[in-house]
Amino acid sequence: MDTRPAGLEEAAKRLSVGTRQWVGRHADYLGSAAAHAELPTTPHVKALLQLALLCRFWGRIAPTDVCLPAPAAVVERAWKRSDFPRLVTADPRYARQFQLMYAALAPAGAVSDAHRVAPARLEADGFLAPRRKSPYLHLETRFYADLAGVEHRLASYRELYADSLLARASALRVAELDVCEITHTVFHLSEFGFRDPGLTDGERKRAVHVVESLTEHCVRQGAWDFTAKLVLAQYCLGADPLTTPSGAAGIRMLADALSPDGAIPGKSVTERAAPTATPVAFFRRAYQSTLGTALAMLIVFGGRSGGLPTAGASVMGSVR
Repeated sequence: MDTRPAGLEEAAKRLSVGTRQWVGRHADYLGSAAAHAELPTTPHVKALLQLALLCRFWGRIAPTDVCLPAPAAVVERAWKRSDFPRLVTADPRYARQFQLMYAALAPAGAVSDAHRVAPARLEADGFLAPRRKSPYLHLETRFYADLAGVEHRLASYRELYADSLLARASALRVAELDVCEITHTVFHLSEFGFRDPGLTDGERKRAVHVVESLTEHCVRQGAWDFTAKLVLAQYCLGADPLTTPSGAAGIRMLADALSPDGAIPGKSVTERAAPTATPVAFFRRAYQSTLGTALAMLIVFGGRSGGLPTAGASVMGSVR
């Protein structure tokens, strides 16, 4: 028996199609001369790394999707640029994390000496060892080191879960929890839903309860970006967000927020782009939440029997 509320499947499909179409149409901006002139270096590099992560799973789930070639080409061109390694390390606060992500997310057609040198430098300066790392940074480093295929001395995923906020979250109030830390812990443990997160049945049930409670909280607050992450985290923990009450509410909220051209127009209701926003201002407001929603719906639909909805569907209007 189908337990999904009426109209939810169509709303979810429209959300998936719309956000992929928006990314497909607008990714070129990140590789343009205008973006290099208009965007600060660190947000620009972060946006390209996020796009590379999306394309990695997009190509794995739907390699023939008509919306994929444009963003994939942007990523490949960025990784081939001779100045990109310098931009990756421009901000000392993020240089080592960005270097590791740069190596881990390199597209197949852009392998170069720079991608091989980065992990060696990180190993030499001790970044691929456990010392002086918060539990969350330790887990993130382990995830990208494994993705890059480099040797390291980092703790096991089981040990990293035991030290994580997720492991003790059920004893804390929802308002005390960091949504990004909770969701990214789930993503890294489960490789964004492509492997078992390694939790016992009791741990998984507690984690699902925490994530569902956070989803309800973020839906009430109109937090679009966080809600997309939490919908994906539900899936990564073995739940179907189209059948959980909080997941269904989150998907409906995101579908209602979708702009006519397929964007989620900001991180939240209170941070949405103004109607008078310039194209660049709108892009900067919409990019992260739209990308995150596209990734969430790609993975959720990619793991379901019906497969990914095609990009021929309309993204106009609101489905309730």
